[in-house]
Amino acid sequence: MLKRVAILQSNYIPWKGYFDIIHDVDEFVFHDDLQYTKQDWRNRNRIKTSAGVRWLTIPVGDDEKRRICDVELPRSAWASEHLQSLEDAYGNAPYFETYRPLLDTIYRTRWTNLSDLNQHIVRTIANLLGAHATFRDSRELDLRGRKQERVLEILRQVGAGAYVSGPSARNYLDPARFAAEGIDLVWKDYDGYPEYPQLYPPFVHEVTILDLLFHTGPDAPRYIWGWRTERP
Repeated sequence: MLKRVAILQSNYIPWKGYFDIIHDVDEFVFHDDLQYTKQDWRNRNRIKTSAGVRWLTIPVGDDEKRRICDVELPRSAWASEHLQSLEDAYGNAPYFETYRPLLDTIYRTRWTNLSDLNQHIVRTIANLLGAHATFRDSRELDLRGRKQERVLEILRQVGAGAYVSGPSARNYLDPARFAAEGIDLVWKDYDGYPEYPQLYPPFVHEVTILDLLFHTGPDAPRYIWGWRTERP
């Protein structure tokens, strides 16, 4: 069988689609030795509150002349503030207390590096969801190319037979190059996710995975990938 691989930059408490891709692959590569981009998903995500959707943002500054893996986390109250915001928004959700230990590892640990924090969150939640991909960091590889060529270098070095990519990459990936390498290019489709019981309607899909966990608990995988194989 073809080894299926995905490559993504680490995100802060990502949305469910991020974990859907992890579930689809055998190996997931964190691509964090790339330039940090401000106002992106690396250091922020969205939660649902009684006042509507709001951002949780880690204040790491606007310097784009650094790699994601080199972004240092500030010695400030951001962690306790994020934890309080989550408690205020989701304290009444059915499974909030179930995941209190998860929140403690995220917000009561003294993290000094953004990439370390993000990768810990992703690995831990992927395990909770039952996704069995192995994880790798792109810094473990010998990479010299840029953009598409860099992606192909990663895939060659990890022995990929198929590459699962988010749909936005259609703007810069050339399917012919992957075909020439003997690598199947698979586009991830995020359409069709079912709604779940969510505090503070109307329903919003594009929020952190924590929203799904707090509302559905162990049933969360059904709302990410399980629904695709359910019989009508």
